Amino acid sequence: MNGLSDAQFEELKHDLAHLLVELDGLLDLTEEGARPIELDQPIGRLSRMDAMQQREMAMANRDAHRARKRLVEEAIEAVDDGSYGLCVTCDRPIPWARLKALPEAPTCLTCQEKRDA
Repeated sequence: MNGLSDAQFEELKHDLAHLLVELDGLLDLTEEGARPIELDQPIGRLSRMDAMQQREMAMANRDAHRARKRLVEEAIEAVDDGSYGLCVTCDRPIPWARLKALPEAPTCLTCQEKRDA
């Protein structure tokens, strides 16, 4: 059992679905900014350097969005197989507050802190 009420579980399922749509939108939105800089563009050297820096930031953001999307997709799979809300490390229920803040969280806070240490 994941320790969630039916209402909490349904709310989190809705949050995951909404987050997946939001992340897809962010990936679409940042696609243009992550395209390579054309070298034959008639811009100055500093403008080109600025464009390259903005591209690198856009690519980093896209990588973060893709990683979070993978976690959301894994959480949706866990909903489907009945393991959502259980820590993948210790198999204990993940507290409601953590899931509400980060619905794709695969671990409880204790296990996450151990991972990050």
